[in-house]
Amino acid sequence: MVQGAALQLSDLSVNFGAIPALLGLNADLAVGSLTAVVGPNGAGKSTLLKTVVGEVQPFRGRVSFGALKRSEVAYLPQHSTIERDFPISVQEIVTMGLWNELGPFGAPDRRQRTEVEEAIEAVGMAGLESRMIGQLSGGQLQRALFARLLLQKGKLILLDEPFNAVDTKTLIDLIRVIKEWHSDGITILAVLHDQETVRAHFPQTLLIARELVAHGPTRQVLTGANTQLASRMCEACADELHSCSKVNT
Repeated sequence: MVQGAALQLSDLSVNFGAIPALLGLNADLAVGSLTAVVGPNGAGKSTLLKTVVGEVQPFRGRVSFGALKRSEVAYLPQHSTIERDFPISVQEIVTMGLWNELGPFGAPDRRQRTEVEEAIEAVGMAGLESRMIGQLSGGQLQRALFARLLLQKGKLILLDEPFNAVDTKTLIDLIRVIKEWHSDGITILAVLHDQETVRAHFPQTLLIARELVAHGPTRQVLTGANTQLASRMCEACADELHSCSKVNT
C-alpha cells in the first residue's frame, strides 16, 4: 500500500461474462483527496465503485484500503434501492446511518437523536422529519440520503452520480456538504458526468474508459485530447464486442 493512500487499485480488472468492464486499472487515492470519476457511457465508472465496496468481485487485481476498515467505507449508489412506497419517514431513514452503532434493534439515545436532528438540518431538511419518503422530490430524497451518510461517519465516501435529478439549490447544498467532508480530511470518490461541476469543485479527477486514461489534477486530466481519447477507447471496445457477438451468432 502506498504511504498516504486511502485507496489503492492494483491491476484491477472486472468482467461481466465475456464483457470486460475494467481492464488493468491502477490508481492511488491520497488520504483526504476529493476525486471525481469521469468517462464516457460504458466506461466502467459505476462498476468501479461497486468493486471497491465488494458488490462486484474482480477478475484480476485487488482493492486495498490501507489502515481503513470496510466498515469505514460509506457508499451512495446511483439508483437508491429504497422503495418509495415503503412507509418510512425522513427521520427514520436518516437514523439508519447509525446502523453500526445501533444494530438492527437498538433505539437511539439522546445524543444520537441530536445527531440525527443535526444531520437533517445540515442538508436543509429541517421541518420535514416526519414526511414519508414517498412524498419527497428526487432532490429531497437525495438530501435525506446525504444526511444518512453524515451519520455513517465514513472515512472513505463513494458517491455514484449524486447530483442526478436534483435542482440547482440542492446541487449547491450537497456540494457544500461534500466540501465540509473534504475539509474534515475524509477521502471522497464521486462518479460525475457534468465536467463543469468537476472543474469547479473537484481538484482531482480519475478519467477512465474501462482502462485508465488519466489521473491527477483536474485541469491536467480534463483536456480535450484526453476526453477524445477516452471516447475513442470506449468506441473501439464497443466495436470489438459487436464483432465478437457476430462471430458467435
